[in-house]
Amino acid sequence: MAQRIVRAKAKIRDARIPYQVPSQADLPQRLDTALQVIYLVFNEGYSASSGTALTRSDLAEEAIRLGRLLMELLPEPEVMGLLALMLLHQSRHAARTSPVGDLILLDDQDRSLWNRDQIAEGCGLVERALSSRRFGPYTLQAAIAAVHAEARTASATDWAQIAALYRLLERVEPSPIVELNRAVAVAMRDGPSAGFALIDAILARGDLTDYHLAHSARADLCRRLGRTEEARASYRAALSLVRQEPERRFLERRLHELEN
Repeated sequence: MAQRIVRAKAKIRDARIPYQVPSQADLPQRLDTALQVIYLVFNEGYSASSGTALTRSDLAEEAIRLGRLLMELLPEPEVMGLLALMLLHQSRHAARTSPVGDLILLDDQDRSLWNRDQIAEGCGLVERALSSRRFGPYTLQAAIAAVHAEARTASATDWAQIAALYRLLERVEPSPIVELNRAVAVAMRDGPSAGFALIDAILARGDLTDYHLAHSARADLCRRLGRTEEARASYRAALSLVRQEPERRFLERRLHELEN
């Protein structure tokens, strides 16, 4: 990365490319790229791609700071949606890991630890973005996060609404990962068999075969269905792909539970 920066600086110097602050008129066409970069930074902070820790709070907080700055410059619905999405996810930070750094799944989190100020701000931004009727994928993801945030207990989660929002998100921005998330929501709404069929269809197409969370989700549904051998195989597949230690320990515990 350092070498790339050096080469870029040399190119700018040699070509005498001037530095120019974009005008207000230039900002909208650059917005999508800015949103993507901020969201990438947040994702790495929310769930580190590798290493010993589940999260990197410095990156998550910096992404939220940038999101707020972008809101001041260009208060568009999707900027509101992205800021809401980051706030709602970050509101769960204190409940996502145990004192020793182990992963705690959403259903098992102590919701009294969730940051209610961030939830209130995030939900307010979601409502503003949705009311504009000019929203996109970030706002829809934030709406899904808001449904989770507003459920006082795991059993109170409105999985029908979440599945419907994922179906809408699939139309707006289709991707195998959105399909996977919808499959998990369908499993929670209609039972593990329904979700299992959808995940198997995704993997059968060759999509997400190198994505550990797809195998982990399949393993969990197999476990719930009593298909123990398939669950073990899927947990092993997930373990062969995972690069983060807290997730690795979680998968190893699940596999150990099935082997004893």
